[in-house]
Amino acid sequence: MKLHEEKAVVVFSGGQDSTTCLFWALEHFQEVYTISFDYGQRHKAELQHAEAIAKDRGVPFYVMPMHVMNELSPNALTKANIPIAKREDGLPNTFVPGRNHLFFSFAAVYAYSVGARHIITGVSETDFSGYPDCRDDFMKALNVTVNLAMDANFVFHTPLMWLDKAGVWRLSDELGALDYVREHTLTCYEGIPADGCGTCPSCVLRQEGLEQYLREKEAEA
Repeated sequence: MKLHEEKAVVVFSGGQDSTTCLFWALEHFQEVYTISFDYGQRHKAELQHAEAIAKDRGVPFYVMPMHVMNELSPNALTKANIPIAKREDGLPNTFVPGRNHLFFSFAAVYAYSVGARHIITGVSETDFSGYPDCRDDFMKALNVTVNLAMDANFVFHTPLMWLDKAGVWRLSDELGALDYVREHTLTCYEGIPADGCGTCPSCVLRQEGLEQYLREKEAEA
């Protein structure tokens, strides 16, 4: 028996966080859809992994073209010739201004089209790399705005909001998906799947979280 016998849409990239959210959604909702965005990201493999995981889990997969993001805001997440670094204002240069605002708004449009009321995203204020559009305040404000704009009653779910990366690994383990997430996802900024390159900020965060969780799990045994 699902907690919610309703439809849900997962904003899905095929990475650790969104794949954990997909497993979470499959536990909680009767019918689950996924949406990804093609915004000119450095590695098309991200979309390929997302599609493969969605197919493997038996859920519909939809890709929305959003190349305007690449045209308006050159950054290290979309331009392979820009080294990943900190900007002068302290934000990582992988930050794409307005990305989550637009993506989540379009996810709501997609949810509306398939008759889904619930939208799940893997943003986190605990391990958010300084991105302002991953904060809880933003998500709550966006939820209100989207509902007013569309005269709807959407619910944005952020199951990872208060989890660090060790907590995300713990959740995936509780969902029976730790090995799956580790082996099938792509989080690396260099486009290397599974444990990745091991040196980019995303890989370091992921690996440190995994090691921390495994230590905690061993101590609890």
